[in-house]
Amino acid sequence: MIAINLRAVCAMWMGATGLFLPLLSMAGIPIAHWTQASGAQVYLVQSPAIPMVDVQIEFDAGSRRDPASQSGLASVMAGSMSNGVRAHGADPALDENGLSEAWADLGASFGGAASADRLSFSLRSLTYPDLLPKAVALAARQLGEPSYPEALWLRDRPKMLAALKQADTRPATLAGRAFSQAVYGSHPYGQEMTEATLMRISVQDMRALHAHAVQPCHAKVSIVGAVDKAQADALVKQLFSRVTVAACAPLAAVPEVQALQAASEKRIAFASAQAQVLIGQPGFKRNDPDFFALTVGNHILGGGGFSSRLTEEVREKRGLSYSVYSSFSPGLHAGAFGIGLQTRPDQAQQALDLVRTVLARFVKEGPTEKELQAAKDNLIGGFPLLMDSNRKLVGSVANIAWNGLPLNYLDTWTQRVQALTVADVQAAFARKLQPDTMATVVLGAD
Repeated sequence: MIAINLRAVCAMWMGATGLFLPLLSMAGIPIAHWTQASGAQVYLVQSPAIPMVDVQIEFDAGSRRDPASQSGLASVMAGSMSNGVRAHGADPALDENGLSEAWADLGASFGGAASADRLSFSLRSLTYPDLLPKAVALAARQLGEPSYPEALWLRDRPKMLAALKQADTRPATLAGRAFSQAVYGSHPYGQEMTEATLMRISVQDMRALHAHAVQPCHAKVSIVGAVDKAQADALVKQLFSRVTVAACAPLAAVPEVQALQAASEKRIAFASAQAQVLIGQPGFKRNDPDFFALTVGNHILGGGGFSSRLTEEVREKRGLSYSVYSSFSPGLHAGAFGIGLQTRPDQAQQALDLVRTVLARFVKEGPTEKELQAAKDNLIGGFPLLMDSNRKLVGSVANIAWNGLPLNYLDTWTQRVQALTVADVQAAFARKLQPDTMATVVLGAD
């Protein structure tokens, strides 16, 4: 056990430093892809430089599929899987402490979370022959045999309720919630976990969702590390070896986000030193062909920090806000486009009017040649940093898998960005953004 713990320290050090430099010298990043008999889709990047593997397992069971009355179910189900595993055969049950100690002894980690689209699990382990099989076996138990002890749920739920109540006192939370409702309407992307929905979630609901959602036929498994194809294939099979496999029915379709038909503006009274200003609309889906033009254009408009056009106009020239940003949130459906800032309550209207003017001009005219070149240089220069560790790369591979992107996506990313023109960016923004029908939320203004 001492030897294992020493190597656990080694694993933590390698994870903290994110060693992955040898891969960056490669001409490309080859991604192998195959589908197992179970239906699990596997995406593998071999990275033999360090004896480590990162695995990301994802299912189409994010919060967009939560019942509206139980919003937050996927998130608490995933989080509660670390509360223990059931006894099975010769394997005794493990409570949350036993499970935590077992992972610590292996120097490995496993955890789950849910976003709007995805139910995700991540495994990280050294690949030494005496460690990796044990780590994968433990992950298989946690993935397939979570115990969902009711006593721990009844212990954890009050903490979550307290956190929700505290969040509801923050102006940013209230403004963000109003903005989400204005942009998404009744679409599941606009659902939020509340005290009421949390109180409607039971461990029986978690078990039912787990049995339905965690099925290999719906899984996409991304792997980056020191394993070959045969080892990766065996690893995935072992991961699902404890799952009770059910009939693989097609998942129900989720409706698309509806475009806004008219402008709206909601003013919320709130005693605060800073007013919150948000403006936006539904944006675009991640697999949209305009993705590159919109990404680069948004970098120029308000995503590029202190170099963006919004920052130049709102902060540098007029001193209306310390920071202002714009962002897209593409997913399986059209995630929100939004511009946000905080300002003095008596300056909120001036800042809002200015943001609307800058946005309308950008949508109409697009960037300048100088702005576009600067954005390309910045994004292309920073691109390798998105893949300078196994953990970052497995996220990029999972993004390819999840969104059905080409396997050479990472290899062609730079060329796609470099080929963009001012006309491309302007046309993409004109297609996707309608400044005259956006939703506006202002909280705390005079």
